[in-house]
Amino acid sequence: MNMPSILAADGVANLEAQPHCAEILEILRGPNLGTLFQPIISMHTAEIIGYEGLIRGPSSSLLHAPPTLFKMARACDVVDEMEYLCRKTLLEAFSKMGGQGKLFLNVSPDVLLRHVIHSNDTVDEIRRLGLQSEQIIIEITENAPTVDYQQLREAVIHYRSLGFEIAIDDLGEGFSGLRLWSELHPDYVKIDMHFIQGINLDPVKLQFVRSIQEIARKAGALVIAEGIENEGELIAVRDIGIAFGQGYHIAKPNPHLSWVIPPEVYTVLGANSLLRQARKSTVTVEKLVQEVAFVTPDHHNDEVYERFEDNPALYSIPVVVNGHPIGLIGRHAMVDRFARPYRRELYGKRSCQLFMDTSPLVVDKTVGLHELSELILQSEPHHLSIGFVITDTGKYLGMASGHDLLRLVTRMQIDAARYANPLTLLPGNVPLNEHIDNLLDNSLPFVACYFDLDNFKAFNDVYGYQKGDEVIQMTGNLLKNMCDPELDFLGHIGGDDFILLYQSADWESRCKELLAKFAEIAPLFYRQEHRDQGGIQTENRQGEKVFHSMFSISIGAVMVEAEHFQSYHEVSAIAAVAKKLAKKIPGNSLFVERRSAEALAASAPIVLADS
Repeated sequence: MNMPSILAADGVANLEAQPHCAEILEILRGPNLGTLFQPIISMHTAEIIGYEGLIRGPSSSLLHAPPTLFKMARACDVVDEMEYLCRKTLLEAFSKMGGQGKLFLNVSPDVLLRHVIHSNDTVDEIRRLGLQSEQIIIEITENAPTVDYQQLREAVIHYRSLGFEIAIDDLGEGFSGLRLWSELHPDYVKIDMHFIQGINLDPVKLQFVRSIQEIARKAGALVIAEGIENEGELIAVRDIGIAFGQGYHIAKPNPHLSWVIPPEVYTVLGANSLLRQARKSTVTVEKLVQEVAFVTPDHHNDEVYERFEDNPALYSIPVVVNGHPIGLIGRHAMVDRFARPYRRELYGKRSCQLFMDTSPLVVDKTVGLHELSELILQSEPHHLSIGFVITDTGKYLGMASGHDLLRLVTRMQIDAARYANPLTLLPGNVPLNEHIDNLLDNSLPFVACYFDLDNFKAFNDVYGYQKGDEVIQMTGNLLKNMCDPELDFLGHIGGDDFILLYQSADWESRCKELLAKFAEIAPLFYRQEHRDQGGIQTENRQGEKVFHSMFSISIGAVMVEAEHFQSYHEVSAIAAVAKKLAKKIPGNSLFVERRSAEALAASAPIVLADS
């Protein structure tokens, strides 16, 4: 990211002496490079977060394609000058068009190393254009010979100190991508388009990308999926949990900055954004955040040691550069090292980077507690004691420990047990009502299905409460199998009544499948004589014989549009009416309330008053 002069006089003469480099010289001399910008969007919010800056050579030239252009520049020994010109051209164009969001600029590792000394000039030039270094992402490409990783790591730390963020490009294309990731701890990782194209049809690609996403979560990096070319790939990338996406299905590279995304993309991701909000546990990692003052590489080991001595409760201290965590210093590791003879005298005035763990567990504040627990179980044991770093979109937010997590999870389990139905252990009324309100608050459409057993009291009276409990447990298990735990919410509100809040698009076919399975299983709870009769006979209070068909299940379904309902009270009232109408249909039945949302909402207060 330097801003030197394009070519010295001796460089021009050298190029003119090589006929095959003449066209390269013409490009370096004149403004004949084209600029394109391809949007990068958030897969969670469906918003454009930035652009990748792309260069094209002269349209009538064989050097129009970037690979050919840079290959020739390297062959003519002017790759530094060519990359500088490309970045300068992109920055100027980006600035003229408003320059909002992030700008990803490709830089070869060897070029980056050679021009660290010009980095302050780079920052000055960026500010002159009305931009901020925090907007610029240095995207390290793998098109250069092997470089010194130690020097590259130091260069990256230096650029971060100036405000730049770091990305590695085309992970999976070459051989050194994973090594670069391990050495540089980038803020962003771009997965090569080969693994994205057809991902919805190829289980191997799907597993590869899932693995990369898991590594990224542990390393505190954000993943960008390149080359999304159709809706199937978009949905697959979305469902894996990838942070950002880029590709022709979203937007093609354009000379102008695009500020909108296609409606079909927003339909997939916009709904997904709200869905993810509703699917998140109400308690995330953010609940664990403890404010711990960080140190930078400029702090000495003596200073860190004194911090530990002054605060006995401090178990670790994060090392942060320009807001980004790069390591963690544990109390026990520091004290153990300084307890050895002459260690403090030797290393006390050295940078605290010397003793830091360079691969700490880093998680975003939006990660759910269950997911965090899985990460810790899969990580090295010391992460449980040394703690983990919590970030907000890559920026340091605070710390937490395994003890903090255990305490909160235990408290949550106690609360869950308090409100769970003791027979099925499914959530009861309180968490169910909270989930309905959460869906309404997030403006999410859903289907409320009320499940109730018919003729169950007669069965219970004849066969006893223990057999009755078995029927209720069977019903709960069937319902669990008929819902997607990632999308739907099942509650047991008492007795033989269940509520299932469906967000699965195929909810109706799931309900019909349940009716078919229930019709097969229910008769098995009766003795053969009652199966032959089709039911049981009991006496009512007047001593009259009354015949009861074998128990069945009724489902009342209401399609809820959030904007027409104020709270769970209204939803439960409408669902109760739908259930009563379902019970009027003989046998196993499904009644779907087809009235408009406005009509349902208007009737809700009346129904609630009647009940």
